[in-house]
Amino acid sequence: MNNQLLLDNLRCIPDWPIKGVNFRDVTTLFKSAACVKTISDEMYELYKDKGITKIVGIESRGFVMSSALATRLNAGIVLCRKPGKLPCETIQQSYAKEYGIDTIEIHKDAIEESDVVLLHDDLLATGGTMKAACDLVKKFNPKKVYCNFIIELVNEGLNGRMAFDDDVEVTSLIQI
Repeated sequence: MNNQLLLDNLRCIPDWPIKGVNFRDVTTLFKSAACVKTISDEMYELYKDKGITKIVGIESRGFVMSSALATRLNAGIVLCRKPGKLPCETIQQSYAKEYGIDTIEIHKDAIEESDVVLLHDDLLATGGTMKAACDLVKKFNPKKVYCNFIIELVNEGLNGRMAFDDDVEVTSLIQI
């Protein structure tokens, strides 16, 4: 899609968090009402006919647009968080990161087999966090799983899209 308004408002911070990384900062998109509306409109068009019943927002930037889209799709919201942040019984998924092991979790009663689930986060780079979230959601045996990102890094050799199984449709609004 590569909407020019979104591209023009996306901030790039060179050498953060480490030298050689160009960090794509979506907070500049979130502070613009026009960008938030554009993101919401584009995501709605992608998913309005998919029967989405739950949207899983990935901590923490994934929470922002998950909430906006859930309202438009008449879907529930599920929070995917780091351990110890959710108050009830959870199920967890651990995954390898470039500097160690991390874990995410979802409430044990958050998703049902009758659900059609959309997972949303701000950025697809290596795909590690979202792949773990996707695997976690699949433990609930929902009817269908989709994954969406605002930004997908395609020209940096990260191949994040390759992390996902063929049965998961992956979309992004901006490819850089």
